[in-house]
Amino acid sequence: MATAANSVIHPTLIQVDPFVRAREQKGLHNRWHPDIPPVVTVKPGEVFNIECVDWTGAQIGNNDFSDDIRDVDLTSVHNLSGPIAVEGAEPGDCLVVDILDVKPFDKMPWGYTGIFELENGGGLFAREFQSRAAKAIWDFEGIYATSRHIPGVRFAGVSHPGLIGTAPSHELLATWNKREVGLIEAHVNAVPPVAFGPLATGAYVGQELPADVRERIFRDGARTIPGREHGGNCDIKNLSKGSRCYFPVFVKGANLSVGDLHFSQGDGELSFCGAIEMAGIIKFKTSIIKGGVEKFALKQPIFLPSPVDPLYSAKLIFEGISVDIRATVAYKQAALNAIAYLQKIGYTREQAYLLLSAAPIESHVGAVVDSPNACVTLALPLGIFEHDILPKEEGLKKLDFGQCAIRSDGVL
Repeated sequence: MATAANSVIHPTLIQVDPFVRAREQKGLHNRWHPDIPPVVTVKPGEVFNIECVDWTGAQIGNNDFSDDIRDVDLTSVHNLSGPIAVEGAEPGDCLVVDILDVKPFDKMPWGYTGIFELENGGGLFAREFQSRAAKAIWDFEGIYATSRHIPGVRFAGVSHPGLIGTAPSHELLATWNKREVGLIEAHVNAVPPVAFGPLATGAYVGQELPADVRERIFRDGARTIPGREHGGNCDIKNLSKGSRCYFPVFVKGANLSVGDLHFSQGDGELSFCGAIEMAGIIKFKTSIIKGGVEKFALKQPIFLPSPVDPLYSAKLIFEGISVDIRATVAYKQAALNAIAYLQKIGYTREQAYLLLSAAPIESHVGAVVDSPNACVTLALPLGIFEHDILPKEEGLKKLDFGQCAIRSDGVL
């Protein structure tokens, strides 16, 4: 007979409402700073749940226009849940984080993928495409995602946190700000920007703080856009349930934060909002390895990927090359080749761009041995399509898949 006596409920330590703007909720923040106090403290070995808003903080709606993508306020992203202190963690230690589960809210079984405006966010092909806002809404049914804006595909998601990391020390924060402000000064007129320096506008910490502490955080806090030495916005799609992460600790308690949950994502997250973004719940367990930074030469985090991965064995692989050793250029060439191919079977450029961002595509550096040449591959799983997309002697059959959600003024 089942008994309740020894059944331990895993507590939800941070709760949010995915339909309420992040700036109206407690337990969230959108800057990195060592002076942001933890909102909760856990013991090593404790299993707990953390709720997260989507990365924009409820700015994007389930509708058929992309005006909300066009008008999104990027000064207030990413919205992270935390910080979470772990008892006993000290600078120089390694914080071990087990990701036990990642799932959307039952009351919000949908997410979105977006192409951002050239002047407001950009993306991998922002300049090449002169990007204008577009999006796809994805509906979740268990592990599967489908979209009315990109018909003819259905795939299993590998849900994961796009952003997870520990708090920086004051010294590390100063290093980040010096490095990134230097990049901005060296590329003053870059569109999209090459970096995002500290900015008080849009900064938010959802807890009561002394005025001088809040001012310091808003003035000096690092933006959450790039990944850094502490982890951060690395968008690694295989950090799903079953993954183990090893983070360097820079402050007492480690002060872990998490957000930017993704239902699915392709390697590289092509567009600026390239995963299937969602609000949801993540389950953690933590432990500490004393002196782990020195033991493992831990300059940046290391990971064990999830053992859970959709089985798509058959893939159509596109190659991209670069003649100046820049793997990013080779990746872009492979992606452009895939987009051009998908257009041949009836998808618009915007639909193809969104699909490659959201679906579980795989990308690998094929070769850098022939320096300065580089080769990168992009693998498109055949099993996600409801129709045959393989090359045929007679050519490809072009179907009508409509268009994704675009701006209400029709501008593309």
